[in-house]
Amino acid sequence: MELDERLRPIAQRPVDVMRPGWEKRLLAGLPPLDEAGVRNETEQLLAELGATYAQGPEEACAAIRRFFMEYRSFEWAATLSMPWTSADGLRQHLILFSMRDQGQDSRDALLWLQQVCREAAAAGVDTAPVLREVAAMSNSANRFGMGSTRDMLLKLCPAR
Repeated sequence: MELDERLRPIAQRPVDVMRPGWEKRLLAGLPPLDEAGVRNETEQLLAELGATYAQGPEEACAAIRRFFMEYRSFEWAATLSMPWTSADGLRQHLILFSMRDQGQDSRDALLWLQQVCREAAAAGVDTAPVLREVAAMSNSANRFGMGSTRDMLLKLCPAR
């Protein structure tokens, strides 16, 4: 896929964590989608994939999850520019989380998910219905031994 090829040099760029100030240099650069000049194409593709994922049968959802597993640089860089501090914004970000199916590291995925849900709740979003909706379309396989994507989403639902 062309987007993956254009993002690969950025995704695989070495980071010398032994050199002082590496965090600031890493965060000071352009977001990968902007650096590669592919933000518009990526966001359009993510919107199309997200709509299909939300409506599709399990076979379509599984195919989209495989797509993200195959195109690792794209998966790493794929982000949405809309904030997650509204119900619709949170839904879109959680659908992307579900399509990624924890990405390459379930620990990073869980930390991201917890932060997003905290920030959405602090902004007044009722996160439970959105979490349940996206959990229903998510993978139930425990890929990395930290629970499935579906379980991660459901565990963050506030008690009723």
